[in-house]
Amino acid sequence: MPTIAGPSLSSSYKPIVAAVTGESAIPRKRKLRSNSAAVNLPSENLSITTPKKSKSHRPSSVSNSRIPEIKEDANETLTNPVNLGVENLSNWNPRDEEQMRAVKEALHVSKAPSTIVCRDDEQRRILEFVKGCIDQRKAGSLYICGCPGTGKSLSMEKVVQQVSDWSQQEGLPQVDTLSVNCTSLTKTTDIFSKILGENDPGKKANSYSSPLQHLQFLSSQKQESFSSRMMLIIADEMDYLITKDRGVLHDLFMLTTLPFSRCILIGVANAIDLADRFLPKLKSLNCKPMVITFRAYSKDQILRILQERLMVFPYVAFQSKALELCARKVAAASGDMRKALCVCRSSLEILETEINGSTVQELHGPTSDDPVVRMDHMATALSKTFKSPIVETIQSLPQHQQIILCSAAKAFRGSKKDSTIGELNKLYLEICKSWMISPAGITEFSNMCTVLNDQGILKLGQARGDKVKRVSLRIDESDITYALQGIRFFRNCLM
Repeated sequence: MPTIAGPSLSSSYKPIVAAVTGESAIPRKRKLRSNSAAVNLPSENLSITTPKKSKSHRPSSVSNSRIPEIKEDANETLTNPVNLGVENLSNWNPRDEEQMRAVKEALHVSKAPSTIVCRDDEQRRILEFVKGCIDQRKAGSLYICGCPGTGKSLSMEKVVQQVSDWSQQEGLPQVDTLSVNCTSLTKTTDIFSKILGENDPGKKANSYSSPLQHLQFLSSQKQESFSSRMMLIIADEMDYLITKDRGVLHDLFMLTTLPFSRCILIGVANAIDLADRFLPKLKSLNCKPMVITFRAYSKDQILRILQERLMVFPYVAFQSKALELCARKVAAASGDMRKALCVCRSSLEILETEINGSTVQELHGPTSDDPVVRMDHMATALSKTFKSPIVETIQSLPQHQQIILCSAAKAFRGSKKDSTIGELNKLYLEICKSWMISPAGITEFSNMCTVLNDQGILKLGQARGDKVKRVSLRIDESDITYALQGIRFFRNCLM
């Protein structure tokens, strides 16, 4: 239904509203027919039935349902959620130190989000493993691996809380939890001392040569004073326990195979191949752990996590395209969420520097022209974090070859993946003409496309004539955007 509550129509549809207030529906319809000439403009815009169709005496439920909506829109504009959203979004003021600080804090890597998204399946599998060990009162081991910044440690923190809540609901004894960051250990064998101190703090290891032997003794026979509660051991950064003989790592997993062991061992490490290197040996020792891999975040997942962190604010600090650019580049490079957060914070600092360096003209409050983080801010921040060879290649190209790439990026947006040199040349000529740049001839244009093909940027097909050769991009469009967004001319060309 067309929008009809605009100010230009407010005076025109008042007779219609007055007609609705009548006691009978039939006189109201007759009044509308008799006054059809007086309300000709609104009746046309509101798609009310034409005079020819209004001769029918059948009840018009469509017309009657639309007229009350006119009155509601006219008198209750504040109930429109879109209007309320616009009012809230207008509060963003990057010159406000409090607002800028709040957004930076929300994007800090040390800020634990209230909800951990995009890792539901991994958390469910870890929780089911721990619950299974507790239900069966059986020790077990689990190895979690994944690249840095893929949510491993955050997921473990949530699982520990879920285990505590589940134990309380089921009326089970609370699980003793020991979290150890292996990078903080002075010696790799110190992990056994920490486990022993948590496991049986009342006993001393004086009669044993090492804390490991004491743990092995406690787990090998039933102890009268031994606590019946299970123990969850989380060894973060487990790859730091790797020694030349790999004995510490093997002994740690071996603790879960002893007959009276209460240990639920979860090792967390960045090394994807750690399990492949040690699984054969651990399998021969009958302590092969279950393996869960945290894959690198995709572009959509990174974008969703960034949006989740920013949606708590009643204002928008980032252009949606800027966030998409950040998510795309980080996902292509590493999938490290911490990198994405650092890039976003860096882009805020670039915006802040730009504002402080600009002329002081709107210091007394926010205006509709207050800037947000744009794609050029994000591109600059990304360039400080990542520098791929293809980006450097694009940035070092001559201007006309860069214009060709801008033309290709515009031509291949959406579902279209290839074109001809002739069609690409038309876009190239339009850009040159709009900016009053002397264009290259078709022969030189074709030669430049050949150069870009040799550099692995464009892909040219075979044809008898240059104009009918098929051309497509071999690189991602975001690489072109990222490489050229820092220059205003190309930024406008890519819009």
